Amino acid sequence: MKIAMIGAGYVGLVSGACFADFGHHVVCVDKDQRKIDALLGGKMPIYEPGLDQLVATNVAAGRLSFTTTIADATEGADAVFIAVGTPSRRGDGHADLSYVYAAAKEIGEALDHDCVVVTKSTVPVGTGDEVERILHEVNDRNKIAVVSNPEFLREGAAIGDFKRPDRIVIGSEDEWASEVMREIYRPLFLNQAPLMFTGRRTAELIKYAANAFLATKITFINEMADLCEIVGADVRDVSRGIGLDNRIGTKFLHAGPGYGGSCFPKDTLALLKTAQDNDVPIRIVEAVVQVNDNRKRAMGRKVIKALGGEVRGKKVALLGLTFKPNTDDMRDAPSLAIVQSLLDAGATITAFDPEGMEVAAPLMPDVIMAGDAYDAAKDADVVVIVTEWDAFRALDLGRLASIVAQKKLVDLRNIYRRSEVERAGFDHYSIGLKDHDPAD
Repeated sequence: MKIAMIGAGYVGLVSGACFADFGHHVVCVDKDQRKIDALLGGKMPIYEPGLDQLVATNVAAGRLSFTTTIADATEGADAVFIAVGTPSRRGDGHADLSYVYAAAKEIGEALDHDCVVVTKSTVPVGTGDEVERILHEVNDRNKIAVVSNPEFLREGAAIGDFKRPDRIVIGSEDEWASEVMREIYRPLFLNQAPLMFTGRRTAELIKYAANAFLATKITFINEMADLCEIVGADVRDVSRGIGLDNRIGTKFLHAGPGYGGSCFPKDTLALLKTAQDNDVPIRIVEAVVQVNDNRKRAMGRKVIKALGGEVRGKKVALLGLTFKPNTDDMRDAPSLAIVQSLLDAGATITAFDPEGMEVAAPLMPDVIMAGDAYDAAKDADVVVIVTEWDAFRALDLGRLASIVAQKKLVDLRNIYRRSEVERAGFDHYSIGLKDHDPAD
């Protein structure tokens, strides 16, 4: 089948490349000429493991191409996917749907044949209705059906998630459109991927409900970690003890500095706004958003506490800046709040991230970007692990101890055992364990 993918960002590029790998012919569209030129030259606009090779393979096979013109991409297309950004709207937190609606208008004007238009972007309930209205307003010549097909891709594991999904949610009000979607996803049937058909509004809400629930799990275990630190329990064992209950599950129960990224922060806010607009308060999600926001700056205070309550004139080394490993995404990363709280307190900060420094640098102009973890840690008064990159899981703690000014390690991801850190001479501070007290 021929597919047009409007938007060559994270969702659009990964989805387009994977559809092409299934054997479909895909044209990805983006208004950013520099991005398209980079893609045509084989340079990826984002870091995602395996994406560069996947794109190169399908471009070489003639199944994947790029353009800046929607009319070129939609010519003869069986389905047109809208995969543009829906950031939080400045001022009120609603999802900014201007890019979605602009794409819908341009698609409707360009189409000269019957077609299925698929909303892949994360959008509030009812957005599909407005997309349908716009399409029919500008195009009364052709049969155009609108479908919701939300994405459930984890950054850093997106290709695997797309090809081996837990579920594929398709919200459709038209049987013809449903059949087109079945054909598009037919290559996954051999993997027995669960294809779930619902109403369009239901599909739109499933995406938000899923992200809000996962954000709630993260926030819950973070609050349990705070309690563990006070009462002398171990949050890692608490997490395992409850996660082995198959009604709860082990995923998203790893205590840390709070959630960030492109989805959870904006999607929880958008869900709250939808609930408020419909006079249906969702207090749990309200608490999740507030607790998570507070937690990020609290991590800065944890670092300050490790240095005896004063960091003015002290050097802090941050290892990891992105909101999670295997991505260069800095959107709502906990490191942003941590850095600001430490700078406000008078600290000097050096940092290293395996992939995120190019994106992070303009967001943190007062942070010195280092060449590697040891370069960042040299003469530091405290070393802070912010992101659990594999490169930080096996640091030479002896070497680290020999180059720091003070042997203090704050592990915000619990990737080291206290005993091994203390053997290297470090004071160890982690999440969900009683903090090291030099007076003990």
